[in-house]
Amino acid sequence: MGQVNRKVAWTVVLLLLGFLSAFAAYLVLADSAAWRFILRVWLDKAFLKETVQGWGYMGPVVFVVVQALQVIVSPIPGEATGLAGGFLFGTALGFIYSTVGLTLGTLACFGIGRWLGATVVQRFVAEHHWEKMGFIVEAEGAILCFILYLIPGFPKDIISYLFGISPMPFWVFALVSTLGRAPGTWILSAQGGFIAAGHLWKFAALVMFLAALLPVYYYRHTLLGFFRRETP
Repeated sequence: MGQVNRKVAWTVVLLLLGFLSAFAAYLVLADSAAWRFILRVWLDKAFLKETVQGWGYMGPVVFVVVQALQVIVSPIPGEATGLAGGFLFGTALGFIYSTVGLTLGTLACFGIGRWLGATVVQRFVAEHHWEKMGFIVEAEGAILCFILYLIPGFPKDIISYLFGISPMPFWVFALVSTLGRAPGTWILSAQGGFIAAGHLWKFAALVMFLAALLPVYYYRHTLLGFFRRETP
């Protein structure tokens, strides 16, 4: 049954990707106004910033929604939207808007997981992810939750669904996951803000700082194994 559901899910995804690809090809070949606008937004960062600022209060609202959706369905990397937030709104506001969007998306995943239950969630989680992180459904430790959201490289969307079917209380999860995400969110927002302000040396300094933390990223699965053994 699980294999059938996965095949259906992949069929839907492939059909959707095919439709989007065909639509994108049409926009390009027809040289439509929409395509020219998208191309200018992509190539001219100043125009992108002016366009979003011209939306007024809707600019932050759209950004928050995009941040939330990228957690729930993962269409684009969160790193890209985090950088974009800092670039468009500055470090402080980018951090705030990103945090709001990420928190909403994370809590939505948690709620969906709790609503669907373990049997359904397991069907839609890749087998290798379940083997590595399935122990989360038996966990209720705030430290584990904090570390999983703090260290990059773990699939945050899947983790959120798994915590939804764990014994962890909703408000504990909401607080700890938000705190765990905060440092990484600030770094991405700061990088985007530095790029927008032309402070490339500050951007480079942050990149060097992150490079110094690569051993933590490299050994993340070793750390995960420690918590797996500790989970009763």
